[in-house]
Amino acid sequence: MLAVLRNRTYRHLFAAQVIALVGTGLATVALGLLAYDIAGGDAGSVLGTALAIKMAAYVLIAPAIGAVADRLPRRALMVTADLTRAGVALLLPFVDQVWQVYVLVFLLQSASAAFTPAFQAVIPDVLPEERDYTQALSLSRLAYDLESLFSPALAAALLTVVTYNWLFTGTVLGFLSSAVLVVSVLLPKAASPGLARSGRVRARATAGTRLFLAVPQLRALLALNLAVAAASAMVTVNSVVYVRDVLDRPAGAVALALGAYGAGSMAVALVLPRVLEKVSERAVMLRGALLLGVVFAGLGAITAAGGGSWRWPGLLVVWAAFGAACSMVLTPAGRLVRRAAPAEERTAAFAAQFSLSHGCWLLTYPLAGWLGAEAGLTAAVVTLGAIALAASAGAARLWPSPRPAAPAVPSRPLTTAPGLAHDR
Repeated sequence: MLAVLRNRTYRHLFAAQVIALVGTGLATVALGLLAYDIAGGDAGSVLGTALAIKMAAYVLIAPAIGAVADRLPRRALMVTADLTRAGVALLLPFVDQVWQVYVLVFLLQSASAAFTPAFQAVIPDVLPEERDYTQALSLSRLAYDLESLFSPALAAALLTVVTYNWLFTGTVLGFLSSAVLVVSVLLPKAASPGLARSGRVRARATAGTRLFLAVPQLRALLALNLAVAAASAMVTVNSVVYVRDVLDRPAGAVALALGAYGAGSMAVALVLPRVLEKVSERAVMLRGALLLGVVFAGLGAITAAGGGSWRWPGLLVVWAAFGAACSMVLTPAGRLVRRAAPAEERTAAFAAQFSLSHGCWLLTYPLAGWLGAEAGLTAAVVTLGAIALAASAGAARLWPSPRPAAPAVPSRPLTTAPGLAHDR
């Protein structure tokens, strides 16, 4: 898998992605501490609102950027987004009002909504060979999973010697380093916009979404995004509830549970490049989505059980299985978008995937939190499990299986008229 890093352009872009992810992880920890300093016991409400603002920025900004991205130099767009993120992170330590947090979070995530689809769209041009591109997708998935484990640990280590405000400095340095790495390479030119992209800005902004609704495989991907969002929302929002309240484990066990989810995702990301050489994206992604329903059933058993020492290791297994199933869906998604979208529509398609997938999370995150708090975890498991199962079944129906090639019909020899000899 690491052979793809021999490509200098991709190596620099991948390093930019990793460093920016670490910076974002540090900012996430620091933002929680900042919210507590400003709002005290209402910090959870502040962070919940900030998360909703983040998702709203992704849903609204990504298509708008996608409408003009093909008309802008790719490198300039990505560097501008990095510099904007660095500037916002530089301002965060100085805020003292909740509304200021919300404004800066919106600006920060809007810049991310510009950077990420542009980054995703340029990789297929840097790595035109499908095998190399598949390896790059797996590396990207690993980067996200490793960041979720590494950034909190790094933040915890730094907080033993500095105050949390210095974590924002690490975020600034991460985004500046990302910008330098992007500047250090020449990026392939984007394909000229097609006819659908040459009209009004509104039409261009919705071009990617219209492409998703028109292509059966991409319609299925939208349903798969919803299934993954249902599972990941359950893990992200309710891990602390399961660990602390249901299982009465210490606070450090929350990180262990989230680590199990990341480990399951990484294990699948490591083996998928070889699997996808022999098995289609459809088979892998649909099986991963249908596995989510089985895992929700296991989580339901843990939730309904009154007690038992088996529930803690059972939760770790369930969380790891959630991570594995989600990775089976998410890792090949870039291959699917790349193949389904014409080259001139690729940026719009990746922007739509970015926006629509986060729209699913915008729905499932508050649903997981509200149901868990108001109706209980059992209701949350049943509802989100039903959403995941229905979305998976819908994806299987929307994504037609490839038709087997028709058997060759042996050609019949030409017959001659009676009484005429064959030519020799």
